Amino acid sequence: MHSNIKMKNSVPIIEVCAATLVTAMAADKSGADRIELCRNIENGGTTPSYDNIAYCVNNLNLKTNVLVRPRAGNFVYSDAEFELIKNDVLFCKNLGVNAVVVGFLHNDFTIDIEKTSEIVTLAKPMEVTFHRAFDVCTDWKIALEQIIQCGCTRILTSGQKPTAIEGVETIKDIVKQAENRIIILAGSGITMENYLQLVKDTGVKEVHGTKLVIN
Repeated sequence: MHSNIKMKNSVPIIEVCAATLVTAMAADKSGADRIELCRNIENGGTTPSYDNIAYCVNNLNLKTNVLVRPRAGNFVYSDAEFELIKNDVLFCKNLGVNAVVVGFLHNDFTIDIEKTSEIVTLAKPMEVTFHRAFDVCTDWKIALEQIIQCGCTRILTSGQKPTAIEGVETIKDIVKQAENRIIILAGSGITMENYLQLVKDTGVKEVHGTKLVIN
């Protein structure tokens, strides 16, 4: 178990993607700052069980962010699916979760501003992370401004590439355009061996990955 994965002054912030309680507990013991709790990670991740959410919030020392995604596939949700999402957000809010992780698009791969804004309002005072649905948007520059407009706390991105290492140049540009108006969280393919170089190359202050903790 790696016992000291954080830099001095907790920069960058380490967020471990945890699809199981075992990983969540390992992240806690290794000194990670946060987890993004989910399940079905092989399908891109879906909402974890309420029992797992409650366990992490009540028993772990780190912050718990929760992916709220009712199914795999695209990020265009029906009215019924959106009601499920809102119910999950309220459960997380009442439990004291740190943040919910969501993403809403239209069929043309543009940001669904209406749904995103509604969730940001509903979630308060929780933080809201807009996940890698951002990475399939047709124009990330416009999408970034719209997500900021909606009031999200951060964006999880790999720079519109399969991995953040491949997307370094775009992530750097995203950080520059964001101008500290929103947190840019780099994720996908990030490991203990490459995250410090990624931080140096892009200017991100938060990193996300499944391999940022050693089980």
